[in-house]
Amino acid sequence: VQLQASGGGLVQAGDSLKLSCAASGRALYTYAMGWFRQAPGKEREFVSAVAYGGDKIDYADSVKGRFAISRDNAKNTVYLQMNSLKPEDTAVYYCAADRFGRGSSSQGQYDYWGQGTLVTVSS
Repeated sequence: VQLQASGGGLVQAGDSLKLSCAASGRALYTYAMGWFRQAPGKEREFVSAVAYGGDKIDYADSVKGRFAISRDNAKNTVYLQMNSLKPEDTAVYYCAADRFGRGSSSQGQYDYWGQGTLVTVSS
């Protein structure tokens, strides 16, 4: 599975962005998908995940109520809608796929990773 994240950019605080993660090589409908991020000088952290069936969704506390994950299995794509962005959301955002479909917040349970897309939020 190859993952390609896109949609990052430079925005102002309060703005919105929608990230996309397109997969190739395998159909995603049996995979759980996750978004993680790594801010400058910090470790990579969990943002959101959706299990393969779409019925289990999880968010980090820092993004609850502002971010929304969704998936379009027909397009083999997962999205992260980010609203009310804050400067502390600045990071490289990575999408990842878990072939066992769990939708965990643990990075170790993901088998495939995209290259990352940079989101910069100015104050």
